[in-house]
Amino acid sequence: MKTKRMGDWLEVIIPEKWNGFTIEKILKKEWNVPRKLMHSFRSNREVTLNNENPHWKTATVKNGDVLRIRLFRPKPLEVTPTYMEIDVIYEDDHILVVNKPTGVFTHPNTPNEQDTLVNGVAFYFQMNGIEATPKYVHRLDRDTSGAILFAKHDLAIAMLGKELQERKIKRTYLAWAHGNIKPVRGKIIEPIGKDRHHPVRRRVSHGGQHAETHYEVLSYHAEGDASLVKLQLQTGRTHQIRVHLSYIGHPLIGDEMYGGKSSINYKQALHAARLTLVHPFTEEEVQCFAMPPKQSPLFTKEQIERLNQR
Repeated sequence: MKTKRMGDWLEVIIPEKWNGFTIEKILKKEWNVPRKLMHSFRSNREVTLNNENPHWKTATVKNGDVLRIRLFRPKPLEVTPTYMEIDVIYEDDHILVVNKPTGVFTHPNTPNEQDTLVNGVAFYFQMNGIEATPKYVHRLDRDTSGAILFAKHDLAIAMLGKELQERKIKRTYLAWAHGNIKPVRGKIIEPIGKDRHHPVRRRVSHGGQHAETHYEVLSYHAEGDASLVKLQLQTGRTHQIRVHLSYIGHPLIGDEMYGGKSSINYKQALHAARLTLVHPFTEEEVQCFAMPPKQSPLFTKEQIERLNQR
């Protein structure tokens, strides 16, 4: 789809597949605009068709028409910006993909917390003249590194949230797990719930939420009795990979909470290596690879690049 930013506005050239659609159908059915945002667009006359403000329910579009929507209205920053080195993997007017380091929370857990990735991205926004608050689409545990997707405006977060819900955003992880995992390919489909004996820990529980993890062993290292594993989430439960691998008897190396042996070099051997999504506006596939730090004791650039061949 052809789109172009013009100041605060996004210009969209109507594609043939939208011929005969009303403006309301495009906003509600194609873009899933939330009700509150629909009201704001309507009240402020922030949607135009060929430079006019027709009635959304009756005006139909045709191939080549110009639809404009004011997506980039400046908004106040709602979190405290904190200086942090941000490793940007992908960026455009709508989304930002960042390579999160280990040891950093994705977002503040208390009002006074200001050293999270969201605070660092807020500083990045501020320094680059992006007048908005970064919205994370998904999270990673504090000690998991890798790709995290952010939205730059309210419609992007709504559309990406729906993509995540419909499992159209694919996340591929690399992990080191204890032992020689057999079979080398498989699915772990076990519900996950809270562990009532621990404030943070999760566990496989019949009363928990459906959780599905697909895995493939890439290599086995006999010297350390460890498997290098590629994992893909079909659901996004808290600690899902950690819980599932522990459940089958192969916890992550370094993950003491779930039975792994501790390491002085890292907390848990898990990295969100690849993120793939359908861009909400251009409808093109976006594939991002999060490279490990050069001195990483766990993963290599070659291991990440090899995922592009699988």
